Amino acid sequence: MFVARSIAADHRDLIHDVCYDFHGRRLATCSSDQSVKVWDKSETGEWMCTASWKTHSGSVWRVTWAHPEFGQVLASCSFDRTAAVWEEVVGESNDKKKGLCHWIKRTTLVDSRTSVTDVKFAPKHMGLILTTCSADGVVRIYEALDVMNISQWSMQQEISCKPSCSCISWNPSSSRAHAPMIAVGSDASSAAYSGRVHIYEYSEHTRKYTKAETLMTVTDPVRDLAFAPNLGRSFHLLAVATNDVRIFKLMPMRSEAMPSCSTTKLEVHILAQFDSHNSQVWRVTWNITSTLLASSGDDGCVRLWKANYMGNWKCTAILRGDGCPLNRACTQSAAPSTAVPYQHTLLPSSLAGRRNFS
Repeated sequence: MFVARSIAADHRDLIHDVCYDFHGRRLATCSSDQSVKVWDKSETGEWMCTASWKTHSGSVWRVTWAHPEFGQVLASCSFDRTAAVWEEVVGESNDKKKGLCHWIKRTTLVDSRTSVTDVKFAPKHMGLILTTCSADGVVRIYEALDVMNISQWSMQQEISCKPSCSCISWNPSSSRAHAPMIAVGSDASSAAYSGRVHIYEYSEHTRKYTKAETLMTVTDPVRDLAFAPNLGRSFHLLAVATNDVRIFKLMPMRSEAMPSCSTTKLEVHILAQFDSHNSQVWRVTWNITSTLLASSGDDGCVRLWKANYMGNWKCTAILRGDGCPLNRACTQSAAPSTAVPYQHTLLPSSLAGRRNFS
């Protein structure tokens, strides 16, 4: 049983992104009205707006929370070609009695020459690291020089690629057996680019991210992608939102014969592919145990996908935009449970974000 709760967001334009904090009790929204709003869940389960402020001089595409270990920190990115880092400050100006929070801008990242289309914090075990991607086809990785003073950020790497970038996702695995990994999606419409999803892996030898794989079968513009939380698996799961929903299994194939400094080769299988939205899919997100995937699309519905004991992914629920479940059964269920090897499995090493939210 899924229960939906509506929030009167009061944004004056289209909402592009909604993001929960680590504990799921705070929520941030951003909009084309150039603002970000922060919502807190009350003891009665109601969501109350505790902060609202203008963040950029253009549409705000994405907003994301840092791990609470680093405090109450948000990052946002915008059409105005910048990304910004915000921190909640508790002090005299923070009037809790009136339900107001005081957020201040710690830094503005101005390296992009075009719209910054996505922004993500790295998993907390890597430290306070922030990644952006832009329509100019560049992914930028920044690190806070001092986590106690997040006004200073240093660019660690700038990765260029030809197609425009639309979205990024960090692999959350903290296993020492898995090197840090980033997936990058492109919404380039040109047929000249044969792959819309690129996987980058960190090399201890070069201390840089290099391309490990390109998902060549993803040929339509990608609006979102998400690595699943990894609770001890030897492989990775990646969900991709394009004109349909796809779930990929990425199996590291490092052998003893390969030098330790080389990039891990990935054997890629497609576990599921659904076109039930019958429209552009804008968002995909996993639950904490990676057993449930949610997707939203231009059909105005959120669809929930779950694998059964045989590994077949099926639709378990459909929620309309007003939060009500559809009475009709899901029209499409599984994709092949026996993983079919990806057509372009072992391709060595380069990189590739835009928005809408239904």
